[in-house]
Amino acid sequence: MGAFLFASQWDDDAGWRAHMERNLGPLDWRRLDAIGRQEEIEVALAWDPPPGLLASLPNLKLIVSLGMGVDHLLKHQDLPAGVPITRIHDASLIDQMAEYAMLASLRILRLSDDYDALQRQAQWKRLALREAFDLRIGVMGLGAIGARVATDHARLGFPVRGWARSAKRIDGVECFAGAAGLQPFLSGTDVLICLLPLTPDTRGIVDARTLGMLPRGTHVVNIARGGHVVDADLLAALDSGQIASATLDVFNQEPLPADHPYWRHPKVRVTPHIAGQSNPRTAAPGVADNVRRRRDGRELHDLIDPAAGY
Repeated sequence: MGAFLFASQWDDDAGWRAHMERNLGPLDWRRLDAIGRQEEIEVALAWDPPPGLLASLPNLKLIVSLGMGVDHLLKHQDLPAGVPITRIHDASLIDQMAEYAMLASLRILRLSDDYDALQRQAQWKRLALREAFDLRIGVMGLGAIGARVATDHARLGFPVRGWARSAKRIDGVECFAGAAGLQPFLSGTDVLICLLPLTPDTRGIVDARTLGMLPRGTHVVNIARGGHVVDADLLAALDSGQIASATLDVFNQEPLPADHPYWRHPKVRVTPHIAGQSNPRTAAPGVADNVRRRRDGRELHDLIDPAAGY
């Protein structure tokens, strides 16, 4: 293959280059600040690239998303036609996401926020015991990460249900699908964990209508994309008590503006999009394999369908 362009301002350029060369040998490696001759670039490793950049590469043969999501690429209307787009499949990233989701659930189960408040008041007070089987976990999105999160919770004794656009089967998980399955799924959920891909159909799905279908006092955890949540609706639900708390790692605008209500809301926990971060050590072998497959004309793995959005 020709030159590789690392089209990201947020990822570890040196780490990715080292691990890609470990798998493929020396590479003609380009960065956004030193692209060189555009016609020489055949592979783009991208995360939220500048508008028009990918369309300007006339001999591009493969686009690789540096995350498991691809909405940051599909938002561009001028992607070069016929160029396959793949996403990484990173075992480390899946582990991280599963850990974050479990941490959020365990904090809710063990009443961590309540005990934190009691500590600030210097109050020695035991709250009513709650066990895992008392807390119903609902996972929206049952792809590789969602299925892992659902399975991990089930193994710890939580009652787990999952919802996806199409029917799924996961051992130990009650699965719902499609528009008809959304309300029954939500009505039996105490902790809603959003792990959906961001598509036109799922943008804004966590809105007043969806939040209103949940039992009063449900907790919301969003580690998918900020675009899934209608911020004003979630804030209103938190203020009314319909939603007991929100753990948010992703936002409609990132970085989250300093004056955003989430920062200071007593029922919101904010983290800066760190639930899962791509690890070039574990992700590069799969990317390198796809580069070889593209070079040899073989079928690619982790190929995304732009029409479906994932």
